Amino acid sequence: MNKLADVWSLIRRHKYGVVTAFFLLIIGVLDENSLVQRFAHRREMHRLKTEIEHYQRQYEEDSRMLKEITGNRDALEKVARERYLMKQENEDIFVFQEDIEDNESEVD
Repeated sequence: MNKLADVWSLIRRHKYGVVTAFFLLIIGVLDENSLVQRFAHRREMHRLKTEIEHYQRQYEEDSRMLKEITGNRDALEKVARERYLMKQENEDIFVFQEDIEDNESEVD
């Protein structure tokens, strides 16, 4: 019983510190909107924004390529040869392993 009285007197003596520590514990860690969750959400938002920028750049590049392909037959032939390894009937092509790996990385 003596230990309980000592703890109670300590809490009464430092009641503002105990309440502040309890409040910080709830706000910082336990709450649904805690600081830990806020930092995690902020990190996720940053990752998603960089992903959006990447896809916007890719969309702009693909749109430019589409306009070029639809307007110019030579550009269409160039893309077909480089990306899809197509050829005309009367010619032979040689494909190196490095070219295949580069082509696969461009398509992804």
